Amino acid sequence: MLPHHNALKPISTSASLKAGALYFVLVFAAGFVLGTIRTLWIIPAAGELLATLIELPLILGLAWMACSWVLQRIPVPPEPVPRLLMGAGALALLLIAEALLSISLGGLTLAEHMGLYAKFHVQLGFAAQVAYALFPWVQGRTT
Repeated sequence: MLPHHNALKPISTSASLKAGALYFVLVFAAGFVLGTIRTLWIIPAAGELLATLIELPLILGLAWMACSWVLQRIPVPPEPVPRLLMGAGALALLLIAEALLSISLGGLTLAEHMGLYAKFHVQLGFAAQVAYALFPWVQGRTT
């Protein structure tokens, strides 16, 4: 007979996915506002790189707070797998939404959108998105 291990209990993905979706909506809304400000006013005055460097700490701070707020309302276990699933779901939704905006509002093809990732300021943004995806796990380690 196998000993009982918590690692063997099934993981409920429902809370993780609901939390990830809400987390995405909150951060995407904030990012849409900040991105509009960055695009219309900061980029023309300061350039792409400086505009990105100004926006990143703001959006990461908002994402950290949004993550905490979501986790206070949707009980996602603090173990790594449920928290990483929450973050991965939020990141997947974010990447899809960004591609759809790039195509629909920016007039780019999917290939052109993907080509943007060759630019350094976009790579910085993607690194921040990876951090955003890891915030639920990090917050689970500190609870």
